[in-house]
Amino acid sequence: MGTGQIKALAELGPRFVLPFAQAPLDMAATFGRQAPVVLEIGFGMGGATAQIAQALPDHDFIGCEVHEPGVGALLKLIGQEQIGNIRILQHDAVEVLEHMIPKGTLAGVHIFFPDPWHKKRHHKRRLIQPAFVSRLVQYLAPGGYLHCATDWEPYAQQMLEVLSAEPMLHNSSEGYAPKPAYRPLTKFEARGLRLGHGVWDLVFRRKN
Repeated sequence: MGTGQIKALAELGPRFVLPFAQAPLDMAATFGRQAPVVLEIGFGMGGATAQIAQALPDHDFIGCEVHEPGVGALLKLIGQEQIGNIRILQHDAVEVLEHMIPKGTLAGVHIFFPDPWHKKRHHKRRLIQPAFVSRLVQYLAPGGYLHCATDWEPYAQQMLEVLSAEPMLHNSSEGYAPKPAYRPLTKFEARGLRLGHGVWDLVFRRKN
């Protein structure tokens, strides 16, 4: 980690990084207000997370990321941009869901560019699997959305198949979705698009 990330962890971590606990979060107390809450699973270095939180100031965001450099980078952005509607959990998202997120409460879930595990023998490690989606959808409020994005077409096809098969979800588009305006282009994505690579967004909503 760079010195800026280390400093951000020390100075801003106590305010913005939530301790993992086997008890449901009180969202209103956590953010100091009542607002729709969106969970992001795996925010990487946090650039997109910070931009989305600024673009949607009437929403609150909880980011799950286990890698400390990414946590430090997002905290640095929070400090630089004075972003108040993000909290971070440096913990496994499955356990966070199970213990800290009350069922039926999330306005949305973001899963952007998860590891595609390219090799066929590793496909079972992919995050978007029927059992995980079946569990995840329980935490969405009725009408809440699940937004996934990937730049690996075979994974996009698997995502579309898995999400379409989940009986509690319906697709907001015919097939893949147009990129929602709130999701910024990452540098990596912009470079890929210049080279002719594709990016696929999927936006599904929980049925009422």
